[in-house]
Amino acid sequence: MTTTPSTTELRRISRRAAAVAPSATLAVDAKAKALQAAGEHVIGFGAGEPDFPTPAHIVEAAVAACRDPANHHYTPTGGLPALRQAIADKTERDSGLVVTPAQVLVTNGGKQAVANAFAVLCDPGDEVIVLAPYWTTYPEAIRLAGGTPVFVNSDETTGFRSTVEELEAAWSPNTKVLLFVSPSNPTGAVYPRQEIEAIGRWALSKGIWVLTDEIYEHLVYGGAEHHSMPVLVPELADRCLVANGVAKTYAMTGWRVGWLIGPTDAIGAATNIQSHETSNVANVAQRAALAAVSGGLEDVAMMRAAFDRRRRTIVTMLNGIDGIVCVEPEGAFYAYPSVKGLLGRSLRGQRPASSAELAEICINEAKVAVVPGEAFGSPGYFRMSYALGDDDLVEGVTRLADLFAEAQD
Repeated sequence: MTTTPSTTELRRISRRAAAVAPSATLAVDAKAKALQAAGEHVIGFGAGEPDFPTPAHIVEAAVAACRDPANHHYTPTGGLPALRQAIADKTERDSGLVVTPAQVLVTNGGKQAVANAFAVLCDPGDEVIVLAPYWTTYPEAIRLAGGTPVFVNSDETTGFRSTVEELEAAWSPNTKVLLFVSPSNPTGAVYPRQEIEAIGRWALSKGIWVLTDEIYEHLVYGGAEHHSMPVLVPELADRCLVANGVAKTYAMTGWRVGWLIGPTDAIGAATNIQSHETSNVANVAQRAALAAVSGGLEDVAMMRAAFDRRRRTIVTMLNGIDGIVCVEPEGAFYAYPSVKGLLGRSLRGQRPASSAELAEICINEAKVAVVPGEAFGSPGYFRMSYALGDDDLVEGVTRLADLFAEAQD
């Protein structure tokens, strides 16, 4: 006699997978590109990627790699030995952190570095302190690893920076990891040296791990400086993982090369996980990354100068719009304006009650794509990437200014 399967047995998709939210930033970018493909002139502030091409010498290294049969086969999961050594050298050069190649795992972009880190560190019930506003992937990577994100909120009144006292209030006996990011995506906040050191010493006193994401290390402006936490607090190095990659610094978002640095036991465990999930990163992309990290930073300086110019332009223009307040970002390439002054006002026959609803009006009425703050755990804001051409930036913000000028109480 046959039996009828239970509801649980009939579940087509796992609870874990079903609970994962799609990337809001990629969704906004996809919608903008779909409208562009349909003939609309959409200006996108959504995607977090430089608008510059990858520098020519990096591309040429990839072309040469394609012709070399040695790159047509598997390589070690951890990455090409030459690349791991180059990453170790680059890390010492740029941040002062001294590591060996055995402490480096080359990953499929920064996202896999983050996912690998949480997979290594988190067991069910472990808590991870996440500073909000946060990049959309962080909470999902934590949950997929079985951990529980615990959010510490900040806003423009503190420059989107959190204090040791706030971290202490979020700590519990279940806290396993602090996720620390500077410069920040989405806010552009950069923590000064003394605050990073204080937070690192607090984590050390609690005996917890720190995952620090340094993907925007070279994109800081004005008097701001990037500092690596395990350099400022060397005693923390045995409980610290550093995520980084070539995507933002070298305009290589599509090449998908990142890395994770840390103690050899954690990196070994992360390598074992990756060996079953993806194996090695594509060899041609690794050869391109080798050319990038082994070379100088002249191209980076050129891009940073352009981002700095656009940063100042977008902040000035946004602060000229009634209802918007935008603090000046010190790093990355994002502005994070508050749009709370526009919520609840009548606009094109609608009264948006949230930044998500306002963002829908922006793309539908002005053909301007922005990512609402809900995606980053802080409703009432927009994330606007200024990694786009100067003319498009001015045109896009002008469209928003014209649209919001119609808002009525």
